[in-house]
Amino acid sequence: MSENNNIFQTTIELINHLPHPFLLVNQNGEIVLWNTDAESKLGYSYKEMNGFPVPFADSSQITAYEELFHQLLNEPQTSFDSGYQNYLTKSKKRMLFKTYVRILYFEDQPYLAMSLVLSDSSTTDSSFEEELSYLYAGLKDSYMTLFLDSEGLITAANSSFLKLSKWTPKRVLGKTFWQMFPQTTEGTKIANKIWESLKNNRSWQGEVEKVTKDGQSYWVSLSAIPIPKNHAGRASYLLLEKDVTEKKVLQKQLEKIAYIDQETGLMNRYRLEQIVNDMIEDTQHFTFVFLSIDKFYSLKEIYDEKAEAVLVMEFTSRMKMYFQDSVMARISVNEFVVLTPLGEWFIQGFLAYLKQHPIYLDNTSTPLTISGGITKFPEDQNTFSNLFKASNTVIQKVQSEGGDNITSLSKDDHQNLSTRSVIEKRLLVALNQKDLHVLYQPQRDLDSDGIKTVEALVRWEDQEIGMVPPDILIPIAEETGLINQIGRFILEKACEQAVEWSNQGHNIRVSINTSIREFRDKNMAEAIRKVLQSTGCPAHLLQIEITEKFALEAEAESSIVKQMKQLQAEGVKFSLDDFGTGYASFRYMQLLPLEEFKIDKSFISSVTYQEKTQALVKGMIQFGKSLQMRVVAEGVETEEQEFFLREAGCDAVQGYYISRPTSPIDIENLL
Repeated sequence: MSENNNIFQTTIELINHLPHPFLLVNQNGEIVLWNTDAESKLGYSYKEMNGFPVPFADSSQITAYEELFHQLLNEPQTSFDSGYQNYLTKSKKRMLFKTYVRILYFEDQPYLAMSLVLSDSSTTDSSFEEELSYLYAGLKDSYMTLFLDSEGLITAANSSFLKLSKWTPKRVLGKTFWQMFPQTTEGTKIANKIWESLKNNRSWQGEVEKVTKDGQSYWVSLSAIPIPKNHAGRASYLLLEKDVTEKKVLQKQLEKIAYIDQETGLMNRYRLEQIVNDMIEDTQHFTFVFLSIDKFYSLKEIYDEKAEAVLVMEFTSRMKMYFQDSVMARISVNEFVVLTPLGEWFIQGFLAYLKQHPIYLDNTSTPLTISGGITKFPEDQNTFSNLFKASNTVIQKVQSEGGDNITSLSKDDHQNLSTRSVIEKRLLVALNQKDLHVLYQPQRDLDSDGIKTVEALVRWEDQEIGMVPPDILIPIAEETGLINQIGRFILEKACEQAVEWSNQGHNIRVSINTSIREFRDKNMAEAIRKVLQSTGCPAHLLQIEITEKFALEAEAESSIVKQMKQLQAEGVKFSLDDFGTGYASFRYMQLLPLEEFKIDKSFISSVTYQEKTQALVKGMIQFGKSLQMRVVAEGVETEEQEFFLREAGCDAVQGYYISRPTSPIDIENLL
C-alpha cells in the first residue's frame, strides 16, 4: 500500500480522529496503519509498529488471526467480533480490548481492519460499523462520490458529483453506472473493466473519461472500492473521484505539440509508430507506404522559403485527396508515410495523379516526382521497425535508379531483412551473455619463416540462427552502434591472449581491426590504455588495423590523428588493411602513423597468372619499401603465390595456405 496515494493519506487523517485504537494488518500479519489512539493507549509509535506483528500478549493469537484473515476473505461483507483479547503495551503491561475485525480493500489489496475497544467500554459491533461509516463519510467530503448497489445502479451521490456531472439528485438515482461513461466502444470497455474488478471484490484506480448529463466530456481520477453494506442494504460499492479535466486538456495540448507536424497538421513519426503498433496489436491488415519527394533540396535552392512551404502544403493536399480515409504522417522535411488498405496498383497510381494535378510555384508548373516504397503487414513485415526499414530500402533503390517510381521489395529481400532484424536482436543477447569468441589467423614472416603476428578475428555462432559470417556481422554491428562493444571485447581478449603467449615465451604481436566510428570517440586512446593496463599487455604486442576508408576520413579529423599518434608513441603499431581497394589517395600515408600495409587478397588471387597483377603487386611492395613500411600479402592460398611474393620481397603472408583462423591452442602447435 503506497503512502503517496491520496486516498490512503486521507484515510490516515480520518482514522486518527477515531475514539479507539484502529489498525490495518496485511496478509503477512504486519501492521501497515496504526492510529494516534493506538499510540496513546499501547505506547508504541506508528514508526515502531509499521511492518511488525500485532502486539498480542498471547503469541498464539497471531496464528488465529492469520486463519481469521483467510476466512474473512471469503466473506468480505462480514464484520466479526473476536471477543476480548490481551494486548501488550510498550511498558510490558497487558491491556484487555474487545476486538472487531473486517476486511477492507485499498489499491486492490485486502487488509484486516481492527478496532480495539477497552473492556469497560459500552461499544458494540454496531459502533464499529458506525466508525467505518465515519471513515467513509470523511472520504465522501474529500471526493466526488457515488454509491452503487449490487446491480450497478446509483443509490446515492454527493453534491460535488452532481455539480460537475450536471445531474439532479432525483434524476441520477436509479441510473446505471455505465450511463456515466461515454457511449462508445472504448467507454463501455473501461466501464466493464471497472465493474468486473468490483464484482470480484477488488478495488480499481485510474484516470477515466466520463460524460455529463448533456453529453459533455470530462476526466476524473477514479478509485472504485468494494464497501460493506450498511444495515439498510443501500450500497455495496463506492466511487471516489477527483476532477482532472484541466490536467487532461493540458496533456492533450502537449501531445498535439509533441505528435503533430505543425506545418502540415499531419502526425509525426512518434505518433505514427504508436498508431502502427496499435494496428499490429489488433492484427489489422494494412500497407505501409513510404513516400519521398525527389530532389527536394535542389528545389529548395531554386525557390524561397515561402515557396518551399507552399510546395509542402500543396503536396500534402494532393496526398490527402488521393489517399482519402488513410492514416498519414510527415516524418521528415520531404518524407511522408501513408497507412492504407488500398492495393498496390492504386498506390502506384499516385504518380499519375501528381502529373494530372501539377503544383504551381510562382505561376509555373513545378516538375515534381516522388520515390516510394510499399510494404504490407503482415505479409511482408510484422514490426514497425521492419516496415520502416523495408520501405526505406526500396526508396534508396528507386532513387539510385533515378526516382519517380513506387514499388516494393521481393520476397527474398524481405526475408533477408527479417533475418537481419533477428541478427540484430540476437547480437544484443550474445554481447550480454558473452557468446562471441575470438580466433587467430597467423602471418608467416618470409624472412624467418616464423610467426610474429596473428590477426584476431571475431566469430559468432548463435544457438538460434547458427554461424553468422563476419561480412554480415560487422556491417550490422556498425549500423546498430554495437561495433564499439564488439571492438572492446576483441581488444580485451586479444590483449589477454598476447600476455598468455608472452608468459609461455612466445613474443607474438596480436592485430585487431577497428572502425572509424570507434575512433570518433575522443576517449578511444584512453580506453585502449586502460585495457593494456588491466590485462598487463605491453603496448608493442598490440597492432591496430584500419581500412583505407578509415584513413581517408581520419585525414579530416585531427582528433583521430592525435589519438593514433599518442598510441604509436607508447608502442602500439598501426597497419593499413585491404590496401589497393580504396580511393587513390596517398596523403594519409603522410599524416597517419602507419608502419605496415596489407595488400588485398583480390590482387593475390590472380598474381601467379596475370602479368598486370604481378606488376601491380611488385609495384606495391616496392612502394612500401620506399616508405620503409612492412608489406603483408593477404589471401595467400597456394605455394606458388607464396613463392612469387617471397621472390618479390614481400615481408609476410597471411591466408589459408598458412592457416585458417584458429584457436590459441592450434596457434601454439604451429609455433
